[in-house]
Amino acid sequence: MLRGLVLVGVAAVSWGTTGSVTTLLVAHAGADPLLIGAARMWVAAIVLVIGAGLLGAARGQLTPALRPCIAMGACMAAYQAAYFSAVTMTGIAITALIAICSAPLIIALLAALALGERLTLRVGLALALGIGGTALLIAAPATAPPPRFLLGAALALTAGTAYALYAVIAKSTVGAGSPPLMMTAMTFTVAAVLTLPVLLLTRAPLTQLSRGWPWLVYLGAVATAAAYALYTIGLRHLPASVAGVVTLLEPLTATLLGVFLFGERLGPTGGVGALLLVVAIALLLPRREMGTVGASPARSASDNDRA
Repeated sequence: MLRGLVLVGVAAVSWGTTGSVTTLLVAHAGADPLLIGAARMWVAAIVLVIGAGLLGAARGQLTPALRPCIAMGACMAAYQAAYFSAVTMTGIAITALIAICSAPLIIALLAALALGERLTLRVGLALALGIGGTALLIAAPATAPPPRFLLGAALALTAGTAYALYAVIAKSTVGAGSPPLMMTAMTFTVAAVLTLPVLLLTRAPLTQLSRGWPWLVYLGAVATAAAYALYTIGLRHLPASVAGVVTLLEPLTATLLGVFLFGERLGPTGGVGALLLVVAIALLLPRREMGTVGASPARSASDNDRA
């Protein structure tokens, strides 16, 4: 289980850099948020397909996972469109709050219904602390809601639901023995094709791409391709509900980068939120694996499965 926590944690930290890089793209390259979402899908798909080919990932085993990969690709494309559209209506903070906080709850519910996962007391407490900490961390000061707030909130919730569906389908598929790298490559190829209309309909897409290509390459290759590959591999070793809590490291990373790189203020409320997130992740650490010396391999594996 510890390996899965590390892999998913690294993926979440990588996702946490997306906000800072997107800020740079919008400020210095004039990039449209929807174009950013579509471009990162294409870069990720190309990197993953090349990586899977170079590493010789088994293609024959992917056939049973073809339909789940198409479904996951649709979920990822829907997430990009819904999330970035919501940002234009409700702002970054409210969109992140709704999407990021709703996803772990929906994952826990779907995992219980579709995968038969049991939400233990420790994981449930970590989930509550993590969501509460995230809310404190990124909640904006109370202001008058924008004119299209309800539509934006609905889109943000749609984004959280799309991500939750992706996570549960991915967990089910890797659990059936599908190769994670090829599975992820096909998923993002489907997502890239589905987001193609965004690239074609965006104003002056080639100009935006030429100005922001270094950041777009980073977003696609590192914060998307590498991060989702690690996340998918990590799902082999974790329940989907636990992985959902660990991904809350994303807003913590984004907030800390905002403080250190852009001079943003965390404030007392944000500090409490960050502390709650750290406690939530600490609750998920496999205590018996770290604290028991000389336990038999069979017993340690059983303990990890129950953690």
